[in-house]
Amino acid sequence: MEEKQRFLCGVVEGFYGRPWSMDQRRFLFQWMQNWGLNTYLYGPKDDLKHRLLWREVYSPEEEGQLLTLITEAHSRGLRFIYALSPGQDIVFSSPCDLTLLKRKLKQVSDLGCQAFAILFDDIDHSLCQADSEAFSSFAHAQVSVTNELYRFLGEPPVFLFCPTEYCGSLCSPSVQKSPYLQTVGEDLLPDITVIWTGNKVISKKLSVDRLAEVESVLQRPPLIWDNLHANDYDSRRLFLGPFKGREPWLRGHLRGLLLNPNCEFEANYIPLHTLANWYRTGSQERKDEETDYCPDRALSAALHDWMEELNQPLQAGRQSARSDQRCSRSRTPDRSHCTSTFRGSAVVAKLPVFPLNSSSPPPSPTKAKGESEVREGGKRQPAQGSHQVPASRPTAPSGPKARGRGLCGGKGLLSEAQVRLLVGLHYLPHEHGPSAQKLIQDLTWLKSNCHVVSANSKKSSPHKVDEWRQRASGFLSLCEDIAQLHCSVVGGANRAVLYDLYPYVWDLRNMALVAKAFVCWLDGRILNDSATLASWRNCFQLCGKTAGTELLGEESEPWAFKGGVSGEVQMLLPGGGGSSSELFTHPPPLFPTSRLYNIRPYHSKDKVELYRMVRQLHIRSQCGQDFSASHPDVVGDRCLGPCLALCPEYSFILEDELGVCGCIMGIVDVRSFAKRCQASWLPAMRDKYLANGGNANTQDLIKLMEEDQGEYPDSLLYHFPSQLRLDTLPELVDVSVSRTLLVALLVALKANGSQGVFCEVQPTDSQRLEFLTKLGFLEILRGEARSREGVVMARLL
Repeated sequence: MEEKQRFLCGVVEGFYGRPWSMDQRRFLFQWMQNWGLNTYLYGPKDDLKHRLLWREVYSPEEEGQLLTLITEAHSRGLRFIYALSPGQDIVFSSPCDLTLLKRKLKQVSDLGCQAFAILFDDIDHSLCQADSEAFSSFAHAQVSVTNELYRFLGEPPVFLFCPTEYCGSLCSPSVQKSPYLQTVGEDLLPDITVIWTGNKVISKKLSVDRLAEVESVLQRPPLIWDNLHANDYDSRRLFLGPFKGREPWLRGHLRGLLLNPNCEFEANYIPLHTLANWYRTGSQERKDEETDYCPDRALSAALHDWMEELNQPLQAGRQSARSDQRCSRSRTPDRSHCTSTFRGSAVVAKLPVFPLNSSSPPPSPTKAKGESEVREGGKRQPAQGSHQVPASRPTAPSGPKARGRGLCGGKGLLSEAQVRLLVGLHYLPHEHGPSAQKLIQDLTWLKSNCHVVSANSKKSSPHKVDEWRQRASGFLSLCEDIAQLHCSVVGGANRAVLYDLYPYVWDLRNMALVAKAFVCWLDGRILNDSATLASWRNCFQLCGKTAGTELLGEESEPWAFKGGVSGEVQMLLPGGGGSSSELFTHPPPLFPTSRLYNIRPYHSKDKVELYRMVRQLHIRSQCGQDFSASHPDVVGDRCLGPCLALCPEYSFILEDELGVCGCIMGIVDVRSFAKRCQASWLPAMRDKYLANGGNANTQDLIKLMEEDQGEYPDSLLYHFPSQLRLDTLPELVDVSVSRTLLVALLVALKANGSQGVFCEVQPTDSQRLEFLTKLGFLEILRGEARSREGVVMARLL
């Protein structure tokens, strides 16, 4: 009787995605014992023998693993609940299927498991013909099988039933009037507990009134399967915030509460720590302590304890710190090698060592003559303040805070401020933390008021301009903190935390790079209402105005707006929604790197470094032969000169801790640009290279420059009026930042009215062609690009 009355509080491993490893579950049990939680429910959706292949019994090896897990849970005072999910294809009226169900549960019962759950969630309501003839309703079929299994197992003290209508929003027509729930309440044996998630699948709050209504219909207090921290519905979201929105006195209306947390094991320290705090606060044994549960206070306590955990030298998969292996866990199970999750650490794959602890790029497979001049010999130094624009404008520091914080290599300690920033950026599904709120609010305000610093604005008061730039400076500082957080996570000692959190920190870092570059670009470059091509108001219409959390409201599920903080920042950028959204979402690189990157608008003092970079790239392409020795500016003048001279506002710089490592140039209107080249740029080049009559080489050079400014077909420019050119050093450690650099330019082009962009690529440059194809560029022309052999790749914005 005592077991049947005990409040069940703990963890349900019930998410979609790769199940946790055996080692992770052992650490979970240790956490739960230390914090006072008492129940673990095993039910990962992607364990094939839990759901898809539920009829199959476990092999001897899997049986041994399961026995170890059950024994480990019991040794730590935890109740182990084994769940089976046969609802996808069971024939309720089939004696064979019922026998197979009993066989499977008997196998687990013989291993010492004394608590079970039958789950009928996320399945179709329809019955096959045989079941329709045998049962009066879908609910009647489920209840009959569940009651039979409960009696077969000897009426265990804990037996759970998950209905198909497991939350208020799934009930038809309502909770009180649902025939399905009424049948469950009336016919399910009284000692079987019904699982419930609240008013929604992911409920922001649980109220006493709603739970009392459910309890009345079910004729028993439900057990809450709490999806507050579940993130299996959105690959860009992670939830590190505290357990919230459930008052401790709800326990009087519940049989228990089990938290279904993040798929990533290491992300669940704070959610489970604060859940335990909530549970202890509501227990009667705490009469001498503070009785009110405070999420903020619980978060602070969890952060204090997590700091020690974060800075322990743990390897991925919770292996010994003495191991030199680097392990990675993907988000989906490898079903080709096993049919169950009981494989110990075998699900953790090796990952190459480099460059988890890198402060320098990997060596190139081959090194062309002259390559060392780019990063060696003192020619590529860490970026200095010479690259900054006048102090009156908000600028992102060159060489991302390199002077103030140094390089970001090696294993270091995460500070408490950084951990709070991490949690604030990945808080809860219905609520952002303070840092995320500030990021979104500032970007929204800066975008809404960018007309005061527009390129052709003459009416803005100095006070408003100063206000805009001051707020922009704060926004850029927060973006820098996000970049530094990414660096610290990658360079930290805890590899287990790194591999679980890296995709999310990396995604937000890239989004912050684009947003920071966009805000820097707005000052003096966005066009206002009087412009003929576009305006800042048009830009405002091209991107979102309201935060995703505000759009959702309390009646929507979190998956109605995907992407979390990264998604909301994306929606606030021109081109961040609709068909261009795929530009912002892509998988992280295989090798995490702690190098800091910065993307910013071009400044005139960058010209020398850019010319040097493209000259070295040209030398490499010519197998080390420098044909431009007599004219060192030749390559730069031809490749970059027109854009830097005539439309520098659409040029962006990529730099790392060593200095400039890439650039991208844009032309918003190719037709008008070509006319300006003919009128001013080409005459200037003739004066520069043919001042003394020139020779055959210089005459050929001028001819090539004239060909470069040849005409494109009207059919191309009608849909794709803008053009771009991207150059990056091949030894770039994180090649994904090339994509981020390109996105920064596309955002700027879109903001000033461009509807499409193209670029020329050599047919032999398969890597560049593949890169652009993945970004949504399509081949438009081949062999017709100004009578040369180039391929024109284009995409709409």
